Amino acid sequence: MKVIFFGTPDYAVPVLQALIDSHHEVVAVVSQPDKAKGRSNKIVPTPVKALAMQYGVPVFQYTKIRKDDVSDMLSIDADVIVTCAYGQIIGSNVLFAKHFGVINLHGSLLPKYRGSSPIQWALINNEKETGVTVLKSDVGMDDGEVMMKRCIPIADDDNAITLFEKLSRLSADTVVEALDTLENGRAVFEKQDEAQATSCKMLNAEMGNLDFAQTTASLVGLIKGLAAWPNAHMTIDGVYFKLYNAREYNGAYDTSARPGQVLIANNKEGLVIRTGDGAIEITELLPINSKKMTAKSYLNGKKINIGSIVE
Repeated sequence: MKVIFFGTPDYAVPVLQALIDSHHEVVAVVSQPDKAKGRSNKIVPTPVKALAMQYGVPVFQYTKIRKDDVSDMLSIDADVIVTCAYGQIIGSNVLFAKHFGVINLHGSLLPKYRGSSPIQWALINNEKETGVTVLKSDVGMDDGEVMMKRCIPIADDDNAITLFEKLSRLSADTVVEALDTLENGRAVFEKQDEAQATSCKMLNAEMGNLDFAQTTASLVGLIKGLAAWPNAHMTIDGVYFKLYNAREYNGAYDTSARPGQVLIANNKEGLVIRTGDGAIEITELLPINSKKMTAKSYLNGKKINIGSIVE
């Protein structure tokens, strides 16, 4: 089939590569506008655009696809539009323009976690599994009919960074199968159970301000889910840390300590902090002006005082 692909970030790159490598033909790519990056503020192409340019695939970029004139893109002969992490809501003029409509690869097991941050919220809510849903997009937010689902477990040490990578690869492994099924007339679409639907709230920077009076599970979920952005963070003994991973601590500790108090801090047992209902071990962090490392590695050369209170 002839495919127009909509996508923007690194997450969508393996999907586009899988389509380019397949027997299907990518005839155009639509991506978000390029943005300035780095200290130089140099304008750089989106990751999806950069890949498309390598293969000479025409690229279209719209500031507001629901308002801009997209007739140039829609005039291209194509059978289907495939979307993955494009980043804008698509209007009905695009949704129903091609014979097979718009097929979307969404990073959750719909109808749970509709919206723009399903991977993060699955972690924040301490889900045990997630996956990719292939659906036919409709006018609502991720409420179209489901064509197929592919599930994976969420590992104990997964965070938003690792889970993004896993679901990106799973999407790439799934997209060609989905198009083959569609092309061969074997696709079966099922309506979503609206009673089970949940929507993701937008992430914001304030979510990274941890309150250690919360439950351990809540704190672990936030640290894992915010690992890509905006990062949970804390300050101990005047040192600012971004946090990337954590787990519940099940060893012995001083139960008289108050939430936010450092219980253990050494390179053998790690960094353990009192919470509202137990204790949490911070396993991966980034000290200010340093690099990401395990907490044990940090404590191999630096000291955190027992009894210090997290700010």
